[in-house]
This record gives sequence, C-alpha cells and structure tokens, in this order.
Amino acid sequence: MGESYQEGTGSGADFDLTQFYQIFFEEAGENLDLMERILLALDIAAVSDEDLNGIFRCAHSIKGGAATFGFADVAELTHQMESLLDKLRRHELQLIPPMIDVLLESADASRSLLARHQAGGQGEALSTSDLVARIRQLVSGVAPAAPVPPPPPPPAAPAPAPAAVAAEPLPPGVRRLEIRIGPLAVVEQADAVKELFRDIPGLGTISDLPCNQSDTRLFAVETSSTNDDLLDLFAFHVSKEQVQIQPAGATSADTAPSPAAGAENPYGLFTESAAAPAPAPAPVAAPVPAPAPVAAPVPAPAPVAASSAPRISSQAQMESTTIRVAVNKVDQLINLVGELVITQAMLAQNSRGLDAALYQQLLAGLADLDRNTRDLQESVMSIRMIPMSVVFSRFPRMLRDLAQKLGKKVDFVTHGEATELDKGLVEKITDPLTHLVRNSCDHGIEMPAERLAKGKPENGTIVLSASHQGGSIVIEVRDDGKGLSREKILSKAHERGLDVNDNMPDEEVWMLIFAPGFSTADVITDISGRGVGLDVVKRNIAELNGTVEIESFEGQGMKVSVRLPLTLAIMDGMSVGVGDEVYILPLSSVVESFQVNRDDVSTVAQGAQLVKVRDEYMPVIALERTFQVPRDNQEKTSTIMVVVEADGSRVALLVDELLGQHQVVVKNLESNYRKVPNVSGATILGDGKVALILDIGGLVRRARY
Repeated sequence: MGESYQEGTGSGADFDLTQFYQIFFEEAGENLDLMERILLALDIAAVSDEDLNGIFRCAHSIKGGAATFGFADVAELTHQMESLLDKLRRHELQLIPPMIDVLLESADASRSLLARHQAGGQGEALSTSDLVARIRQLVSGVAPAAPVPPPPPPPAAPAPAPAAVAAEPLPPGVRRLEIRIGPLAVVEQADAVKELFRDIPGLGTISDLPCNQSDTRLFAVETSSTNDDLLDLFAFHVSKEQVQIQPAGATSADTAPSPAAGAENPYGLFTESAAAPAPAPAPVAAPVPAPAPVAAPVPAPAPVAASSAPRISSQAQMESTTIRVAVNKVDQLINLVGELVITQAMLAQNSRGLDAALYQQLLAGLADLDRNTRDLQESVMSIRMIPMSVVFSRFPRMLRDLAQKLGKKVDFVTHGEATELDKGLVEKITDPLTHLVRNSCDHGIEMPAERLAKGKPENGTIVLSASHQGGSIVIEVRDDGKGLSREKILSKAHERGLDVNDNMPDEEVWMLIFAPGFSTADVITDISGRGVGLDVVKRNIAELNGTVEIESFEGQGMKVSVRLPLTLAIMDGMSVGVGDEVYILPLSSVVESFQVNRDDVSTVAQGAQLVKVRDEYMPVIALERTFQVPRDNQEKTSTIMVVVEADGSRVALLVDELLGQHQVVVKNLESNYRKVPNVSGATILGDGKVALILDIGGLVRRARY
C-alpha cells in the first residue's frame, strides 16, 4: 500500500450524497466501536489473523465511506491505519503495545473528525499530523520515542478591565468559565444544568450571559471543578457535544461555537460521535506516552482484562444483516400493538357469556386472536429490548485509560451481557454506571504495591454484572479493593455537620457517600474527590424508580447494587378485586396466593399485622386500607392473601378475590395525571374501565419502614 492517499470524487455532480450522511455516520461509529473492542481484547503474545483482519475491515470500511462523501481528513487517517494493519496481518511487522496505543488514539481522533463533519464542519479541524507521523514510524519498523508532552501554555495576560470595574480575586483553585450549551431543540433543557449548581453544594455559581442564538444558552460560571467533572454532570441532561467550556473572556456571546479542543485551547468543545459508546477521549494533541523503544522487551501497559463473555467474532459482527428504523416508528408500532391488546381483551370479555356450541367457530377465532396477539406483542417488544453488552462495552476502554493514568492494574470482568433492558432505560442508566465504575477504580482499587503488601494479587478486579430478579433488573458493580471505612465516613459526616451518630447501622453509614458534596478523598484530583458524582447517580436512579444498595467489607472490597424496574409497555399481570375496585399486580412479582382466616393474622405494635406462612412471618398490607376503598357491604372482609416479592423481601397483600391473569398495556399515570404513591401506572381493562398497576417495590418498602 502506498503512503499517501488521494481523495476520490463522485461520478455525478448532480447526485446528492447528503441524504446518506446519517447512515454513514452510524455505520462508521459502529465500525469504530467494533475496532476498539477487538483492540482491547487483543493478546499481544498470540494475535489471531481473524482479529487483525477484523480491525482492517473496520478501517477499510470507514476509509471508503469517508472518501465517497469527501471527508478527506478521515479518509487520510484511516488510510494510514490501513497501512499499519496491512503489514501486521501479512506478518511483516510484530504487534507491540505502541501500535495498540496509536490505533486507539486514531480511532478517538476519527470520532472527533466525524463529529465535526456531522455538525456541518463548524470550527477548526483537529490536527492528526502527530498521529500520522507516529503511524508511519511504526510502519517503517521503528518504534517512536516516547512523545514529550507539550509545555503548558504560559498564563494568558488578563484582558485589561475598564477603569471603573475591577475583577474581584477568586479563591485558590476557582476558575471563571463561559459555558455554551446548544443548539437545543428545547432551550429550557439548559435550565436543568443551572439547577445542578443550586442543588450540589460546593459546585460553584452560575449566571446567565446574553446570547444572540435562540437555540443556545450562555452561562458565566465560577467553579473549582474540572472540565471533565462538569461534562460528566451535564451529560445527565444534555449531550456532551452540545457543551462548550472556555475560560471567561475567551469568546463573546456572539461568537460561533468552536469544535473539539486543540492544543491552543485546552477548554474547547468536548465532542464525541453520537454513535460512539466510549467516554470522550483525551485530546490527540497530547497522547499518552508510549513505552520505551522496542530494543528492550516492552511490558504491556496496565491491562484491563477482556470480558469473561465469549470472544467477539468480528466476521459475524460485520456480516450480520440489519435494517435501520427510526425509534419513533418502533414506539408507534408498540402503541398500536398496545391498542390491539386492549381490543382483544374487550372481545374476550364480551364473548364469555356466549354459548360454546352455537358460537364454536367465533370462539375458536378469538382464541387464535389471543395467541397471535401475544406472539405479536412479544416480537414487537423485543425490538426495543437491547442487551446490556451495549452498555458494558463502554467500560473496558475507559478503565484501560483510567488505570494507566492512576498507575493501577485492573482486570475487568462482566457477567450477564445478554440480559435485555428497554432501550430508553439503557440510555438513562449508562452515565450513573460510568460514575460507579470510575469510583471503584479510583477509590476502591489500591495501588499495586499496596495490594502486594496486603497479600492481594497485584491486579485488582472490577466486576460488572446484570441479571433479572422478579420484575426488576439488578446491576452490580463489585471490586476487591479496600472497601469503605466506617470511621472515616462518620468523621467526614461530623465535619460536614450531618445528622449522624456512631451507633448507625452499616447500611445507613454507607449511604452517606451519596450525600451532596460528600467525599472521603484526601486529595482532590481531576478524576474525583469533589463529591459531585455519586449524589447525581442516586438522584438519577431514583428518577427511574430504582434503588441503590451498598455492601462493603473494609479491606476486602465493596458492592453497589442498582435495582431498576422493567419499564415495559406491555406486561403480564394478575388482576385482584377489592370492593368494587380492580388492581393489577405484575405477575413476575407474585409468589403465591392462599385463603386466610382472621385468626391467622397477628397484630403487633402500632397496629401492624403479620401472618405466618410456613414458619415465616411476613407483613400484611390490606389494600382496602392502603387505598381507602369504600364498601357497600360493611360486613364483607378480605379473606385472600397474595404473597408478592420485591427488593429481596416479601409481603402479603390482603384482597377480596382473584380475577384472573392477562396481558395489560401500561399507561404512564404520572405524565397524564400525577405521581401516586404505591402505584406505578394504569391500564385499560376489557370492559373499558381503568385499573391501577401497583408498585410492589413501594409497597414492600412501606411495610419495611
């Protein structure tokens, strides 16, 4: 292959290629994702030809598409990557760690370049000359010397202020910034960012600045947080490519946003491809120093072990047949199937009184309709369900870079990648999980020397797992690090004036780390230590009706469990009657039901009731009292108990009758009415009436406390 690339031109001047841009950007993002996963899983001592060919095909596909659309900078960079990969797969070169580093950095640079083109080419392009030079050195068989980081730019002389106004000095470590957020489809979305500064103590101050763009907001900020901290927080509300952070006074409100940060502007726009799952990479202008020249054996950098899942087959990934459909079309299809389920339920209920002998054919057709509707519902719902591997794949690269930065050695293991979750929920849980994994690496895993001194393996282990438990999905982040220190947390809590005491149970002590601004870090770094991450994690999980639990053993490690409901549009439910009301219990939470006598129920302190079920006492919740159901017949009492389970605990619900099991379409009650305690949604029954779907987790927590 040659060492230079000449951009191709289209054959038809009148043919508009822009209609295919979005497809190219999505496919390029998927190829970059696949390339990164294969690179991170490579065993340098035994590299397979299949893996090298897979990486080569990814680079080749991106180069071909970029050349077709006229993106010469992307095509040139991927062409250089091709040259290196071609020599590797022909066994003309031996793979060494600097090659993996430069390929990963080139993938990051390609993402930034693609993001710029996707945004319409605004701003200055990212320079790739350093990467191209390093790749050419490696292609020639010479390992590049460790690049010397550029010296920090001299502090810019402050702009002279008007004589009448003098800038007030800032406290040590506090910076004045201008933050531009936009373009936004709904400009009020930026208000959520302002609320972060109000809700998180110590984050800083924020105020509005004039901006002449109707879809953009400009803020003046004084904060001691790093740009990475701010971007991680803002990511819960706006995408990172919509955020531009610059020193105060660097631009005016009328200046167009600048794209990806370069060496001359360390606080420029942080961008990442919309299809890229990895966190925003470090700027290419200052690459991570490569290991020493090849003359001496070069140890691999702090590794992040491949997932325990089966090895990715790049050929299978590239040859899979897919079709791209807009999410709104899938949502519309799900809504239509939901209406079909309601109609089928109405027909089934209205046909119950028909004579089976006279209407045999009609009833047989309704039975077929019931079966086909269920199959259709399951097939349509599976379209929106995506495996957790989409989320898990983001972390190996992030941990690799973080471990190198911290000087730690970390093995990353995943379980339950095939566990499926609704697409909307996956998108909202990604950022909280990122904070938890970073926290485990930074605060949990010890330095290699410290681990050896404690008799532990040199490499720490972080395990990320997902599984279905009842009607919930449980995601766990475990590490074998130093765990939490009860004394240190309580000491910090006393310093902050929190209402704590030394006799608090461990579970309550561990939850203190989620308090706003709380941190046990002795030193504030650009990675963590300001206490602005876990607070937002807990708040965002709570907004998804989820819970967070912590288990920790000092010196052995800790486990954070995130439990989320499976928010599906259609589910299997059991309908129960209380008076004239009908309630729906998620079938996945129902354990058993039985007839009960009043003598079997015991009343304890404060009027609480317990029932004994096979030598186990469990709380009793009378739905009649919980929802204040009126009765026409005051002598009638509930005599049936339904045992339900959530969060690992069981309670017995006291009801009048069991009405049956059927599919129900979940309607969001909060968006159409308001949030109701102990209710997760509503549905329309076959007779047209509305029934409430009970929040089993909320009822269990109510009985527990």
